Amino acid sequence: MLPFQEQIIADLLEDPNGGVVVLSSGLPIHSLVASLLLLHHPSQGSLLILSASDSQKSSISRSLLRLLQNANPNPNPILPTDIPGDVLSHHRTALYASGASFFVTPRILIADLLTSRVPPSSIAGILILNAHRLTDTSTEAFIARILRSLSRNAYVRALTDRPHAMVSGFSKAERIMKCLYVRRLHIWPRFHVLVSGDLEQSPPEVVDIRVPMTPAMRGIQQAVLETMDACLKELRRTNKVDVEDLTVENGLFKSFDEVVRRQLDPIWHTLGKKTKQLVSDLRTLRKLLDYLVRYDAVTYLKYLDTLRVSEGVRSVWIFAESSYKIFELAKKRVYQVLRADGVRIIADKKNNVVKRKRVNENSLIKDMENGGLQLENSSLSNKMDNAKMEANVGIVLEEVLEEAPKWKVLRELLEEIEVERRKEDSLKEEQNFADNGGENNDIVLVVCKDERSCLQLEDCIIKNSHQVMRQQWEKYLFGKAELHSLQKRNKKRSQDPKGYGVLDGAVASGSCENSDPSTISKLENDALLAAASEISHLAKEEFAVRDESQPLAGRRGSAKRRGRGRSQKVTIKARDSGNNRKKSAGKDQTVKASSEATEPEARTAVQENDLIDSCIGNTDKSFLQRHSHDSGSSESSDARPIPPVQFYALEKDEHILDIWKPSVIIVFHPDMTFVREIEVYKAENPSVNLKVYFIFYDNSTEVQKFEASIRRENGAFESLIRQKSLLMIPVDQDGRCIGPTALCEPSSVVPQNSLTRKAGGRKTMEKEMQVIVDMREFMSSLPNVLHQKGMKIIPVTLEVGDYVLSPFICVERKSVGDLYQSFASGRLYHQVETMIRYYKIPVLLIEFSQDRSFSFQSSSDLGDDVSPTSIISKLSLLILHFPRLRLVWSRSVHATAEIFASLKANQDEPDENKAIRVGVPSEDGTVEDDVRAENYNTTAIEFLRRLPGVTDSNYRALMDGCKSLAELALLPVERLAELMGGQKPAKMFREFLDAKCPTMP
Repeated sequence: MLPFQEQIIADLLEDPNGGVVVLSSGLPIHSLVASLLLLHHPSQGSLLILSASDSQKSSISRSLLRLLQNANPNPNPILPTDIPGDVLSHHRTALYASGASFFVTPRILIADLLTSRVPPSSIAGILILNAHRLTDTSTEAFIARILRSLSRNAYVRALTDRPHAMVSGFSKAERIMKCLYVRRLHIWPRFHVLVSGDLEQSPPEVVDIRVPMTPAMRGIQQAVLETMDACLKELRRTNKVDVEDLTVENGLFKSFDEVVRRQLDPIWHTLGKKTKQLVSDLRTLRKLLDYLVRYDAVTYLKYLDTLRVSEGVRSVWIFAESSYKIFELAKKRVYQVLRADGVRIIADKKNNVVKRKRVNENSLIKDMENGGLQLENSSLSNKMDNAKMEANVGIVLEEVLEEAPKWKVLRELLEEIEVERRKEDSLKEEQNFADNGGENNDIVLVVCKDERSCLQLEDCIIKNSHQVMRQQWEKYLFGKAELHSLQKRNKKRSQDPKGYGVLDGAVASGSCENSDPSTISKLENDALLAAASEISHLAKEEFAVRDESQPLAGRRGSAKRRGRGRSQKVTIKARDSGNNRKKSAGKDQTVKASSEATEPEARTAVQENDLIDSCIGNTDKSFLQRHSHDSGSSESSDARPIPPVQFYALEKDEHILDIWKPSVIIVFHPDMTFVREIEVYKAENPSVNLKVYFIFYDNSTEVQKFEASIRRENGAFESLIRQKSLLMIPVDQDGRCIGPTALCEPSSVVPQNSLTRKAGGRKTMEKEMQVIVDMREFMSSLPNVLHQKGMKIIPVTLEVGDYVLSPFICVERKSVGDLYQSFASGRLYHQVETMIRYYKIPVLLIEFSQDRSFSFQSSSDLGDDVSPTSIISKLSLLILHFPRLRLVWSRSVHATAEIFASLKANQDEPDENKAIRVGVPSEDGTVEDDVRAENYNTTAIEFLRRLPGVTDSNYRALMDGCKSLAELALLPVERLAELMGGQKPAKMFREFLDAKCPTMP
């Protein structure tokens, strides 16, 4: 454990009330929590850890296990365990009283605190991780308030390593400290004297490698930055956002979206479609910059093609002047379309090809389907081209397949590392040095941003970079062919006679189906389809040759396979209306048949993450991929050996340096957090000879983003230091934090018109308000706010409703997002139906967020007619179907608490036992308090109310006058008129029952 970590622990233990610790990103929070757990003794009580993710739990357990083994080797160490929600209540009470350490979710703990299942004296304190996510209304703040009221000796300690999130908003750090009832704020940035002294005492050897970008990559990056700057200028003109935050540098981070949306959410319903689209376009452009330096050229082009189809109609950035360069340069990184005489086909910005002849699509597709792709030797095709050059000028699809410059550098770097290691080993053998076998490891750790990059780099090492690009290119071509065949089938289907709309299954095609499948011209698309057909044809032939060669001799089979590897040329036969023959020849290429190439991938409009994941191939691999490569692999014979390689994806957020203990780390995608982890690992293991290579693209946004992240974190710590000097935390006479304004006390204001005759105006004792809350509702902030308002919260499991305010009032709460989902799934209809069955006043509460607009849509978007897709139309139909349903609109959770208080006025308090039994069938199958279900068949009642002539005023008389629907059907008209209150409804009912059903011929 480093000295600065010991100082952090000492500062936390100094204050018995606890405190908030803000660390620099990458400093080991898991080690601090493990040290606090090691210092905890069962006699102090149980220690509860809240809001820990799965990766944090595993890291804490590993760190604690390592500390326990170093302090006192024990074959069966006691590690913190989880308290799941399915454990019985009395078992959870025993666990709380055991004095051990547990991981527990806030929802389970707050329910146990409110139901007195947690002995107050048995809790030593709580540890809250990810403190930057806390708010005044969060469940963790609710737990801290309840715990402070039950036990004055329990401490609350919160930790976070996201300093930038602690300064977002107004005085966020101070508000978090108040809601946790703590006074101390501990700030530990990277530039702290103790931290920098410990980490810089034995730094690792660092090699900074700057790789130049290709001209096409530089052009794409410049075009994306220009497009982003143009979108920011358009957003500034709206005068709706703070201009200081609208910079290109801030646009490189994900938090930029949160900053913009936080400013625009209150007025979101007043914004135009263009402004809303600009916010979405900035997020898309940031992904384009990130994917440019992360993924290969073919995947990047596929992503752009998908964006063109899915966002081409409504997007703003696509119509910018610089966006044309993005698509053109991305295409040139993969392929180029040339004429057979060497003249380039130039396309203008409207995708019109200049000086070219149109290829007949029908004849092209016909030749492809009939196997018209002829394979010729290079010498024969050259003779034919020279003989018919003037009469027939074809299309040449020239494959570029630009490889990522980092791939070659990584390969050379691994080979260099292996050469150096072998030299060191030979030198040690000459000098007879014995290896102490301790600290150093032969593993080379390669760190990437995501799992897909790890898998692709592994393929580059196992095979070679050109082969990986060939596989991606084949997948891209097969996707084009599959998409074309799908559109062709839809076109043939649309020529069939249609019925009446959707009655015969015909659905109108949208803009995505009518859009061009790619950003290229028609001629280029034909060439791509031809190349895809050629590869498919060669793959089938290769499989056929392979099957035939299996029973033959080994020499004969190997000769055939060698023959398949020769360079071949592709000629595409196409005929136009004048019967002039043309040729479209592909570039000389070696076609590789693989099982992966037979799986077509094509989608017209997919999400960004689905598109990237679809290129992985096998996504269930572990995020750690180890590969040991030697000269006997699939590489060429002149390839030099490389050391054992271990791949790690940063998105998994696992602390693996202490597990693998590498001696060489190659940071393929630099990340500030991982850099700090490397520094801590080297400081904890000073005897390890660690060498770190950073691979950057020179003059790229990758470098700019890395440097900006360091500046942004330093600025956040400077802001926190200023806030700490101005903190005003109220305390009581014992020096304990009072916390936020005490709203849990009921109002004690005496009415001014109190009469002296009533005990001298003395206020009578008010009864405490009670609200029965469903256990699932503790995921929201409303129970916390209700408790602040002085209401007693009773957590139970309810079958009907979310909140029970009185014996007659039941509330079903829906947020805006949950409302849309409930309508889509049909769950809301069933929930309202059950509330109306058991309660006299069913209420549907629609709760909006406080920082967002109090509106579903702007007034200009409201239509005059009922639309099945409109949320307003769905609500109107729901109210028409259930007239007794009450609809309540709430601006925020605080407004909901005020509404609940007004609804509970002059109402009796709800009964907990009755609320639990509502809707739950007993052993004999009956449901208590279901008046309709006890005496009547509810299904038959619903059927009766929908019959002609039956209204809300006469259906009860019909139920009293007969026992079943069969008996009702036999009643005469006179009796029906007596029960239904008139001859007209009785005659209408009888005519409906006596009507003849049409028979089928």
